[in-house]
Amino acid sequence: MEPSTAGDASSASAAAASSSGPSTSASAAAAAPEGPTHYLAKRVLRGSAVLHVAEGCFRSPESADVVLAKETSLELVVVGDDGVLQSICEQDVFGIIKDIGVLQWHYRDFGLIPQIEHKDLLVVLSDSGKLSLLYFCSEMHRFVAIANIELSKPGNLRHQLGRILSVDRESNFVAVSSYEDKFALIRVSVCQSPHGSDRGTISEKKYFYPPENEEDARIISGACRTSIRGTIWTMCFISTSLDEEYYPVLAMIIHRKGSDGNDLSLFGYDSSSCGVNHISSYSENGPLALDISEIPEMLGFALLFRVGDALLLDLRNPRNVCCIRRISLMTSLFGESVTVEESCPGLDVDDDVAACALLELRDSGNNIMKDEGYMDIDGVDSRGNVKSKIVCSWSWEPPDPVRRGWARLLFCLDDGEFHTLEFTMDVEGVKLNMFEFIDRGSPCKPLLWMKNRMIIGFIEMGDGMIFKLGHRRFVHRSTIQNVAPILDLAIADYYGEKQDQMFACCGMCPEGSLRVLRNGVNVEKLLRTEAIYQGVTGLWTMKMKITDAYHSFLVLSFVEETRTLSVGLSFNDISDAVGFQPNVCTLACGLVADGLLVQIHSRGVKLCLPTIYAHPEGAPLASPVCTDWYPDVTISVGAVGHNIIIVATSNPCCLYILGVKSSPSFHYELYETQHVQLQCEISCISIPQEDWGPEIVGSNCVKGGRKFAVIGTHKPSVEVISLEPGESFRLLTIGPISINNALGAPISGCIPENVRFVAAERSYILAGLRNGMLLRFESEASEHYFPGSFNKDSPTPCVNTCLQLISIRRIGITPVILVPVHDSANADIIVLSDRPWLLHAARHSLAYSSISFLPASHVTPVSSVDCPNGLLFVAENCLHLVEMVHGKRLNAQKFSIGGTPRKVLYHGESRTLLVLRTGLSGPSCSSDVVQIDPQNGVLLSRFKCEPGETAKCMQIAKIGSDQVLIVGTNKSTGRPMMANGEAERTLDGFASTSRHRICRLSSDEEIVLVLHHIKGRLIILSLEAVESPRESSSFIPTSSLNPPSHTGSPFHEIVGYTTEEFSSNSLCSSPDEFCCNQIQVEQMTGHLRSLTHATLSGAVLAVYPYLDRYVLAAAGNTIYVFGFANENPHRMKRCAIGKTRFTITCLKTFASQIAVGDCRDGVLFYSYNENHRKLELMYSDPAQRLVGDVALLNCHTAVVSDRRGSISVLSCARMGVSESPQKNLAVDCSFYMGETAMSIQKASFRYRLPIDDDTDPVLESAYDCIVASTLLGSVFVMIPLTSEEHQLLQDVQERLSVHPLAAPVLGNDHAEFRRRGIPSGVPPILDGDMLVQFLELTGEQQQAILTHALPGKGPRKPVSVFQVLRTLERVHYALN
Repeated sequence: MEPSTAGDASSASAAAASSSGPSTSASAAAAAPEGPTHYLAKRVLRGSAVLHVAEGCFRSPESADVVLAKETSLELVVVGDDGVLQSICEQDVFGIIKDIGVLQWHYRDFGLIPQIEHKDLLVVLSDSGKLSLLYFCSEMHRFVAIANIELSKPGNLRHQLGRILSVDRESNFVAVSSYEDKFALIRVSVCQSPHGSDRGTISEKKYFYPPENEEDARIISGACRTSIRGTIWTMCFISTSLDEEYYPVLAMIIHRKGSDGNDLSLFGYDSSSCGVNHISSYSENGPLALDISEIPEMLGFALLFRVGDALLLDLRNPRNVCCIRRISLMTSLFGESVTVEESCPGLDVDDDVAACALLELRDSGNNIMKDEGYMDIDGVDSRGNVKSKIVCSWSWEPPDPVRRGWARLLFCLDDGEFHTLEFTMDVEGVKLNMFEFIDRGSPCKPLLWMKNRMIIGFIEMGDGMIFKLGHRRFVHRSTIQNVAPILDLAIADYYGEKQDQMFACCGMCPEGSLRVLRNGVNVEKLLRTEAIYQGVTGLWTMKMKITDAYHSFLVLSFVEETRTLSVGLSFNDISDAVGFQPNVCTLACGLVADGLLVQIHSRGVKLCLPTIYAHPEGAPLASPVCTDWYPDVTISVGAVGHNIIIVATSNPCCLYILGVKSSPSFHYELYETQHVQLQCEISCISIPQEDWGPEIVGSNCVKGGRKFAVIGTHKPSVEVISLEPGESFRLLTIGPISINNALGAPISGCIPENVRFVAAERSYILAGLRNGMLLRFESEASEHYFPGSFNKDSPTPCVNTCLQLISIRRIGITPVILVPVHDSANADIIVLSDRPWLLHAARHSLAYSSISFLPASHVTPVSSVDCPNGLLFVAENCLHLVEMVHGKRLNAQKFSIGGTPRKVLYHGESRTLLVLRTGLSGPSCSSDVVQIDPQNGVLLSRFKCEPGETAKCMQIAKIGSDQVLIVGTNKSTGRPMMANGEAERTLDGFASTSRHRICRLSSDEEIVLVLHHIKGRLIILSLEAVESPRESSSFIPTSSLNPPSHTGSPFHEIVGYTTEEFSSNSLCSSPDEFCCNQIQVEQMTGHLRSLTHATLSGAVLAVYPYLDRYVLAAAGNTIYVFGFANENPHRMKRCAIGKTRFTITCLKTFASQIAVGDCRDGVLFYSYNENHRKLELMYSDPAQRLVGDVALLNCHTAVVSDRRGSISVLSCARMGVSESPQKNLAVDCSFYMGETAMSIQKASFRYRLPIDDDTDPVLESAYDCIVASTLLGSVFVMIPLTSEEHQLLQDVQERLSVHPLAAPVLGNDHAEFRRRGIPSGVPPILDGDMLVQFLELTGEQQQAILTHALPGKGPRKPVSVFQVLRTLERVHYALN
């Protein structure tokens, strides 16, 4: 992929051809494309903003799993004892998650639904209008719906159920509320299926309040029925005895219409009347009540959180609620002592405090929507100063079975202070024992105290953290990456690795940062050698003993040479001390027994016992102990296992099984145990690790499994043979390989290059073929263990039990190599072909992700004390030592640069970044533009804005032969537009505006009119003095890795990857965060120099170059065209102006076309007539939309995002010559993302498989790809499709969206969700997230989906699985 921007050199010829610009719409329409282009949208980076979190035993009764709900996706993670968070799986839900909870059913034994036995259920409330009960399916490796309970219509209007939920302590009831006036209690249980089978089903009974039918309304009458008539802020269950009159009891905070405060209402389920009754209401004069939480292990007691304090309530008698304690939260910065008051029947407080707090509070708790009509994300960094402290998140410490009647609460205030409250209960009641200040940081929401005593805190616009609670402080364990919100994005080539990287402006002050995003699995690059390793044919690591934790030897095989090196910080050549034959090409090697290493080469097999010089536990001899075994013919392949060696020859085709005999005084012998002649030549051999037992893969695995090996043959086939001692050779099972030619794979290329047995929930065999195909085989036996006939007690061989081909995928065109990431049969596997991939061993079918690294020919895991999770790649004739960091959920490098980074540009000539920052804390400058080295985050140069001035936008432009940076600023502290979206109107020619802010302080006070003086500047900065980073910053020698004493090491030329400044971490644990805001001004090489500037009326929110000789600037609702006399950037002059109805938010150009996005009228196309010096409106948007960003694909097509979460492709292709420019753009296609995209970039790349013919013509639209980033941290890519591809994939998408294996898990109608807010008749953009599920299914499941009849539609043309696979693999290959 290559970045592309409108108006750059690639479009220079087009610009020159139409230098005057079109003067009529007819000239533009004449060159319009004939028809719309079809698109597919795929999320390549899921959002990282966590909105809800829950802990449960979702995989097994013993597991401690955590679910992260991120609005449009669910992620299952675990936190280890080391405090590192690891992702288990993440899935899109094709809906908007509103709230989550947990049904703790892992301790129940229903015996009716095997899928949920001894597992907790995840309860999800979403915009589907359903309450979803999900269980984790180990086979599919994701959450699956066991029930979707109907609540309301999709979309969740104010009066429809679907906003918040709560689960009672016994996990019998779930409460669901709407935004206003309504809630329901739902009893959930497991019962016998009504169809008479032995299986069970989920049973639910709904009780609405107020009742939905007249019969229930008559039952609930009188005092027990009270209308809510207000907004439901929060609710929770209060535990009471089961024999009480009401069970369960629900506490709810309600803001009633016309009231200045909130009250607490209690509702209960009356089993006698089978309805929900109102029990009582409670309110205190005082601060505004915000939330309520039950105190665990203390039945009937709760904490009511208010603005500035908390109330300890006694709810044991729900008819008579009383307050026991008032706990003040008004602590100082350092957590001084607080006031704990006795029972508080009445508290005097100014009513204005409650009213102001109500205006300050927002449902999400963030500051994005803090001011009316305009988002803080667009320009306000300072957070409001809240006088009274508010509890923004809390979590109770998990119950301790030893300490009964004790509870401790950790809570976070909105100013970042963390406190604990400790309660005890005795015969006198509940007492507050301790109120303790813990720490201060960024406010966290949500907060989770886990069962393993780890605490997880999520920061809304910054990285989260995992810590443990120490003595009056937090002990930090790890960081949870969060890139949300992404305010801007730039795409550039990653130098030296031939792949793209994205530079993203993430977070907001004080958590703002610059991130380097890369696709695929992240690897930390540690060491790299010089390019002197040509002709490497093999790479292995070995241990000295089977029980060793780390590797001791590294073996490198060349065409006519073998070298053995020690493993550690310095790789030393110890070939003579190990004993391997150095003048041969090694075919295989391994550890056959403790201390005994085996080398297999074409002429024989060599057994070696290394000396003490090679390893401390070696033989105390001057030379290694060696013995050889030579066959009569040439060896072609071999493998080494525990106490067994297998070699195969090709002419004749024979298989030899060898053993080892030992005697005292270091005497060893290799002997032949079996010799079998075969019909076909063997292409590869793999002996599984012997740790695949019940302790590895679970109780479903066979016990007493026999020893076996997997071989690939030239038939071609995959076969399993017995290696059981004392038994003769026999074939256990066979899997023939027969690939349909529709995949472009001739049978001659289907010979296995590598095979591997994987022990998983349902074990299987992988086969990598020489033509780049990857196959998965499973046993035909119905048991969950594999293979079904590999038990020692099997009386006879079961050759007729064939291996079943489950899945097939194309990885590339070169032979596929399979290497596990560590020495275990259940390890994930690195797949090498044209590029490296990571295959997820525990996943269903074939699921793999790209590894963010170079194409490599060989790889091996290498584990040492300093680098326990290392990998050694052979790429570009170099050895690369990297570490795969499983704890990093995102492949993102972080530069903490201070303030809020709002815009980022990649300067190709200097290979540096230009970043626009706001919200700086310096007294002389609150906003600037800086130049940063992307290799290490070093600040190279800077331009400071004037005091009180804020930079808003910037773009790189070329004026004549000079390259400049154009910057737009705002010199006012007020908002650049009014709440209704209209631009501020100037008064008497001055750059000042009137903005109406209405503040009614009391009933008899007047409206206050506040005047803001809005003006901005257009600044031209020179880029001629911008320097490239020092060449030495790419790779810095690290002599400490190779001490002088190891001068004989062949790795003396190793150099380290970039040594980042401000990093003081060890070799293998260095984080990805580097601070560049610590660099002093005198460390910079220079300053960005201002050439000229112009003051405009209104804040300059958008700038863009035009035709290589003009600059466009948008201030308020005015577009300015500036030119330069004699192409001199010092002499700027205004050429023309144009006006829109509403404030302009973005500008883009392509050749002579100008696209303007505003906050109400959507996208407007303008053209500049140079002869008349006039801006002419050519086309306009047919719908109103608040534009997030826009990108021009060509002169006639624009892609626009709106802040409601949709993205659309608009064109003027269907416009006639005589049509008016009013609403004449046609919407070609649209897509509802569910997230607001604030940055859209055009990217140019062609996507194809390696086997695709390079001579085939490529559509021009194949280069019109779009990359969009969102406020929730997602990155979407839109790629064009041909009409044939679109028709094929649309049919597949319709089938997937209704099939149980792939349908939206929350019960959404997929078509309705992706078309939400889109006018009828607009063609949809295909959903790549839905389609990619097809690749994760087995072949049988894929065929079942394609033959699945769509409800309400007639029969369709049959679709080939291979045709769909090839089309989707092209998309998958391109996006990875």
